[in-house]
Amino acid sequence: FSTAITITEQPVSVSVPVGYSFTLRCRARGRTSLQYQWFCQYQSDCRLIPGATNQDLPIIAEQTQLYTCRVNDLHRNAVFSDWVKVEVHQCVARGLPPRLWQGEPVIVLNPSEQRVEVGQPLHLQCAAMGVPAPSYQWYRNGNLLEQQKRKKLWITHTKVSDSGTYLCCVSNSHGEHWTNAVDVHIGEQSQPASLCCTSPAVRCKIALLVGNNRYQHHPNLMAPVRDVFELSHLLKHLGFQVVSLLD
Repeated sequence: FSTAITITEQPVSVSVPVGYSFTLRCRARGRTSLQYQWFCQYQSDCRLIPGATNQDLPIIAEQTQLYTCRVNDLHRNAVFSDWVKVEVHQCVARGLPPRLWQGEPVIVLNPSEQRVEVGQPLHLQCAAMGVPAPSYQWYRNGNLLEQQKRKKLWITHTKVSDSGTYLCCVSNSHGEHWTNAVDVHIGEQSQPASLCCTSPAVRCKIALLVGNNRYQHHPNLMAPVRDVFELSHLLKHLGFQVVSLLD
């Protein structure tokens, strides 16, 4: 009877401000009538939630916790839903999220500029709210960093080549937003080597790209940051040294 119960809708993780009200959902089908029971886990303490025996679990966000739902039938078959994380942001600036927030990503923490000695660790951090919880993707100089898909970017032992401009794309099913771009300096370089043309025999082709999405009297563009990244990639293939500025 391993397939006697099938979960047809898993609950989803969310990232919300403290005090926010929402509902976790679980749906299943089986050969008999089904019973539901929700559990939560805070740190290492896992406990049954008294009275939480419906398909829907209303929650008022108080602290970051994990949740799962057990579904069982009349033949003592039981399955558990995925564990999902309810991440609660205790300190959110006034005005965030917007009053008519529909769950789109809202960045609440931007990374900051870093200066790191060669061989030392690099730590960049961002955070965002979203329903469902947003995913993260980091970029350096417009190039996707394949392994950096968490809100915290870690490089254990930095190299000079890790210098550059970093930012993170935060996205969920409602859309995407980009963090501020920040410069990371590795070592004691006075200026980025890519902007120095020391040989008189070499002609330097330098392209300055500016992507702006914060106009005062004009609607925001669709995807200026992505346009800058794509154009930067093309110009580098054409032999240009590219300086990208955002907002």
